[in-house]
Amino acid sequence: MPSTSMHLKILLPSQVYADKSEVLRIVAETAGGSFGLLPNRLDCAAALTPGILIVETKSDGEVYVAIDQGVLVKAGSEVLVSVRRAIGGNDLGTLRDAVEKQFLTLDEQEKSMRSVMVKLEAGLLHRLASLQGA
Repeated sequence: MPSTSMHLKILLPSQVYADKSEVLRIVAETAGGSFGLLPNRLDCAAALTPGILIVETKSDGEVYVAIDQGVLVKAGSEVLVSVRRAIGGNDLGTLRDAVEKQFLTLDEQEKSMRSVMVKLEAGLLHRLASLQGA
């Protein structure tokens, strides 16, 4: 008998962001464009680009989740989405504001951290070079 719903888990590096059952459809974005998942679609895997994941459930209706890049895997009625960051909401306008605040702040923190790492690596290489010369 064909399945009428899916089970979705959205995984972040440190936690399970969402665990939804009775999912009717999912729309995701890849580098090749948007595609939809229905319960009886063949199993697949896709590399996701930053964008909006649309999830429709029996109980909540249509819910939007802004995601960073990641991977989607559908196996049977199970769908796993693994991403670096996610923010959910029911209103696209509010979601856009939240994404700008959180994602842009994190991007600045990442740039700062990368700058510190470059300085540490340069210092380490300089010390190694001085040890070889001695």
